[in-house]
Amino acid sequence: MPKPKGIVPKGWDGQTIYLRTPSYSKKLDQDKVDTLRLAKSDLSSDAIIHKTSGPYPNVKITPVSDSAHPAHGQHALCANQHLPPDSFILPYLGYVHDHTDTDQTSDYDLSLDRELGIGVDASKMGNEARYVNDYRGISTAPNAEFRDIHVDIGSGVVEKTVGVFVLNAGKSGKRAKGIGRGQEILVSYGKGFWTERLSTVD
Repeated sequence: MPKPKGIVPKGWDGQTIYLRTPSYSKKLDQDKVDTLRLAKSDLSSDAIIHKTSGPYPNVKITPVSDSAHPAHGQHALCANQHLPPDSFILPYLGYVHDHTDTDQTSDYDLSLDRELGIGVDASKMGNEARYVNDYRGISTAPNAEFRDIHVDIGSGVVEKTVGVFVLNAGKSGKRAKGIGRGQEILVSYGKGFWTERLSTVD
């Protein structure tokens, strides 16, 4: 049976499973899953709830041909339209797991709940957000960041996950332009990420 058109975004790696919702580890206790899922009515009235579904037309996966780029020969995630300051871009989807089911070699694992040791790993499955690169070696600063969000999954239930957002304009307003069309979306993976990577290099 042929796959429906548009099931994955253009440029998607065929070896990686494309997700529209998080995929939960079978080793993850139901109690932990329940901490990530809340009734809408349990959130404060001013809480922002995102409705979201991929593929995402506001971004595009782009091959990196610049030999000076740290991800040369790999891919980057670029804006497919102007993205205003402080705006939500897309969720970071992947394999939701705890410390009992962690891939120590993954470069795609983000913390979802530090207290419970829950993470989301996009190394083998995810969405376009897995192609967001760190700003180091590309730009002087990031133009986006990861934030905790709640996504509407229907039936009056919301799910906690991680979202990618454009940085706000800042007090000086120097980021007031947001991210322009065609510009690469860049975050900071954090110093800890690079310290850990350097320690594994012989």
